[in-house]
Amino acid sequence: MTNPHGDTGSLLRDRSFRHLWTVGVVQFLVRWLEVLVFGVFTYQQTGSAFLVAGMTMLRLLPLALFGVPFGALAARIRRRRGLIVMMVTLIATAGVLTVIAASGHLAVWHLAVASVINGLTWAADNPLRRGLIGDVAGFRRMGAAMALDVGASNASRLVGPGLGGLLLTYSGMAGVFALATALYLSALVAVLRLHEQETSRASPRVSLSAMLSAGFVAARASPRLAGALWLTVLYNVFAWPVLSMVPVIGQDRLGLGAGGIGMLAGMEGMGTLLGALALAAFAKPWMHGRLYVGGTILFLTIMPLFALSTQPLMAGAALLVAGIGQAAFSVMQSTIVFLAAPVERRMQAMGLLTMCVGVGPVGFLMLGWLAEAFGATPAAVISSVAGLVVLAGS
Repeated sequence: MTNPHGDTGSLLRDRSFRHLWTVGVVQFLVRWLEVLVFGVFTYQQTGSAFLVAGMTMLRLLPLALFGVPFGALAARIRRRRGLIVMMVTLIATAGVLTVIAASGHLAVWHLAVASVINGLTWAADNPLRRGLIGDVAGFRRMGAAMALDVGASNASRLVGPGLGGLLLTYSGMAGVFALATALYLSALVAVLRLHEQETSRASPRVSLSAMLSAGFVAARASPRLAGALWLTVLYNVFAWPVLSMVPVIGQDRLGLGAGGIGMLAGMEGMGTLLGALALAAFAKPWMHGRLYVGGTILFLTIMPLFALSTQPLMAGAALLVAGIGQAAFSVMQSTIVFLAAPVERRMQAMGLLTMCVGVGPVGFLMLGWLAEAFGATPAAVISSVAGLVVLAGS
């Protein structure tokens, strides 16, 4: 039996893992900061719940379109170089937006373009950075590595929205993008400190169609892998989009400002952080599947309670519990996919995972339409209940 505490400690002592983990921390922090801030800014400028959901949809769309091609590309290139390109792209985007915001000319369409660009780098992160984490961690430590990585994402969900709300209140969008630029620069330094010999070599060139076929062959050959990918699709269509309504419900139903909305959104991050830490310490391999499904059910069950809350404390408590479910889903998602796929097809499987996450725009479009037609609260309830019904019938 493996010792999860020992695995966690050995990973944190591993220089390559620390560099890769640092890059993830930065990306996660800026991502969740931006999701909140973009939503608040868009709603303040347009008053449209549909456009708020659409902003997150644009961030997800590249995952559906490029998840598999990026997975194939990651198997053919030196992934360290791919990470360098990612970080330079993010630095340039944030730097340009800092200048535009400081000049007072920032518009919603600028955020839409930035969302797409950031979505492209998100689509590349699974096969590039998380693929390298899998190489560094190995089979035995993979569960602990994913728990630490998702734990960083969940910690950023706690810090990012609150920080974004404060920055938006006191320094405006220019302050948000200036911080993002500085954080991305620190992540680039971490990537540059990865030595080429510490990362895996590029694989022989294979056609994209062959790579794509290999990914689907791996999914068909493993019911466990296919089931994990299906649950990812369900979660990203019915569950995750509901979180995009936090700025709308926070402002219209709970009467909160930007800072209060950031603190409210941070409660979900606190739940995911606590859940991920518990999983890193106590989760065993035989629990993976049960935690994956159970986390999804918990999230879908609690989110209607959040949407129907009339008091900020009640809404925050509901988001805290939902975050625990989110942690179980997120940690087990990458862990199950990575371990269930054959070693020679793991990059393709991670690309398929990214593509499955990328079906989220369907859910965001559906939720945005429901929110425009019936309001944010009914839309959140309908989406969550529909997800439970589909899951029960699967």
